Amino acid sequence: MHLHSLENDPEYINLQIEMVRMQNWLIETGKRLVIICEGRDSAGKGGAIMRFIRFINPRHYRVVALNKPTAQEKGQWYFQRYIQHFPNPGEIVFFDRSWYNRAVVEPVMGFCSQEQYDMFIKQVVQFEDMLVEDGMIIFKLWFSIDRKEQNIRLEERKSNPLISWKLSTVDMQAQLKWDDFTKYKELMFQATGTQKSPWVVIKGNEKDLARKEAMRYVLKNVPYEQKGLTGVRLDYDGDVVTVISKNPNDQ
Repeated sequence: MHLHSLENDPEYINLQIEMVRMQNWLIETGKRLVIICEGRDSAGKGGAIMRFIRFINPRHYRVVALNKPTAQEKGQWYFQRYIQHFPNPGEIVFFDRSWYNRAVVEPVMGFCSQEQYDMFIKQVVQFEDMLVEDGMIIFKLWFSIDRKEQNIRLEERKSNPLISWKLSTVDMQAQLKWDDFTKYKELMFQATGTQKSPWVVIKGNEKDLARKEAMRYVLKNVPYEQKGLTGVRLDYDGDVVTVISKNPNDQ
């Protein structure tokens, strides 16, 4: 569904009004919001972010999509280059991929050592607990697609010049390493989906449905004023959204 047709969709417009009201509340209260968008290549992370930001105030949000680390960054504490992009009071920051690169993409592609991976898994829950305790609102969204749908989308990237820039060397390995990605994804959910910072898995084969449900989940879980006055449904669809919040200490 294209943007001009979406803007004739009352449900979409009402969700956008809710987004604007949520952002106004963040600005007024000085709250900080981080929305992490993760998923396999071509799962719809960037497209979901475009939906979230369609009508909100551009002075009060940022989209962060970092390149591979520099030689200097490789020598830093792993989380350091992400911390500098965290929101100021009243801001939303969207991460199009995040520190969770080290949980899935890096081990699958051989971009980190086993020791680096183990250190990340050991530290990330403590790291996020500190952020939440400091008042930061964090959502970890994982957009999930099946193998056939990914293949269709990757083929489109090869043939469509408008989105050919999205095709990376990692993308080219996505289908070949499908099972490895699945293994590390499941390990990540088990180790890092906690009560304070759960994973929110969104079935993404139907892009527009996935994006609306992602917006609903976020809106439902931020306590902004004037919530729901549009009358739009804010309860997410349990057939599309799965929340993984197993405490890693409860082995």
